[in-house]
Amino acid sequence: MSSYVLIASRDPYTHASARRCYELASALADEGNRVTLFLVQNGVLPARPSAGSAELARLAARGVDIRADDFSLRERGISQSALAPGVSVAPLDLVVEALAAGAKVLWH
Repeated sequence: MSSYVLIASRDPYTHASARRCYELASALADEGNRVTLFLVQNGVLPARPSAGSAELARLAARGVDIRADDFSLRERGISQSALAPGVSVAPLDLVVEALAAGAKVLWH
């Protein structure tokens, strides 16, 4: 089993590539890998309860750890208490720590 951190910087409302990132996270989790989806920049927009957050909830149900960058949330005026179920806040340090621990990191 491998560990992956997928960094999603685009919102799924305007970029199809964000959905492909979600699909990759799902496929990797289905194969038994540990997967973290780290939302940064506009990738944090679906972290609020909305139609877009339903997809994140499905990923969380499959075992994907969904994290939203604290700085990106603050820049967009999204409070931690306003996050959809299954999404938690993390600092960018999460990526550095994952790299140090040997995880495969992909920026999407």
